[in-house]
Amino acid sequence: MLGLGLGHGHGHGHEASAHGSEPSRRSFLRTAVGAVSVGVTWCGGGAALAAESASKTSDAGAEEIVVPLTKAARDALTPEQILAAAKAGNERFRSGKKAHRDVVVELQKTAGGQSPAAVVLGCIDSRAPAEIIFDLGLGDIFNCRVAGNIENPDMLGSMEFSTKLSGAKVIAVMGHTACGAVKGAIAGAELGNLTQLLKKIKPAVDATTYDGKRTADNAEFVDAVARTSVRQTVERIRKNSPVIAELEKSGAIKMVGCFYDLATGGVEFLG
Repeated sequence: MLGLGLGHGHGHGHEASAHGSEPSRRSFLRTAVGAVSVGVTWCGGGAALAAESASKTSDAGAEEIVVPLTKAARDALTPEQILAAAKAGNERFRSGKKAHRDVVVELQKTAGGQSPAAVVLGCIDSRAPAEIIFDLGLGDIFNCRVAGNIENPDMLGSMEFSTKLSGAKVIAVMGHTACGAVKGAIAGAELGNLTQLLKKIKPAVDATTYDGKRTADNAEFVDAVARTSVRQTVERIRKNSPVIAELEKSGAIKMVGCFYDLATGGVEFLG
């Protein structure tokens, strides 16, 4: 799992309930700010959905803030709408126009439960946190992180919980440029338990077609291998988790690979 779009606006509860099925291009989760029930919008081609939020007024009027998804709002979304919202959120992140958030409100709203829309299997790289990259907050996604963003039985179990039991509708495997784990796999590095982890990336090294220098100091080759590894990981998830494979086959979830550029902040969704 994705840039999820959240934004500002001036809609009120009555308008959100009256037009709850209309698309909105302005926000991913939209609410007026104070203690009333208003509309929450997941957008970028998604639908405006009714959900509970908090609001407050200022001298300047109502300023909308983002709140976490409710179960009802999440369940009304399609995987395609969630992905569209993810792309919109990444665009906001890249442009420096991130949604307004109140962390205290997010804490209050998520303390009693959670209904994330997606699960992201990403790398542990400190420069690639999914919530920030997709302009998200507490309660929006499940986040699995391991060096090289590879699956293992524990990660598969976590994704099965996230989707089959908790209701997330998107699985995104996210690699990134200049990945240290990929460099280590290319170079054949060995270090304690890291050795067996890097061996899981090695098939991507061998499977990557590349005419130039196939070494860890060639950034272009490293990124090519990282993309191959993402695609292979998606396929292994399908192969090694009948639970996830069946959910995908039925259309209940969508699984995608994506690739984050550390320099530009952009996320490319792989075909």
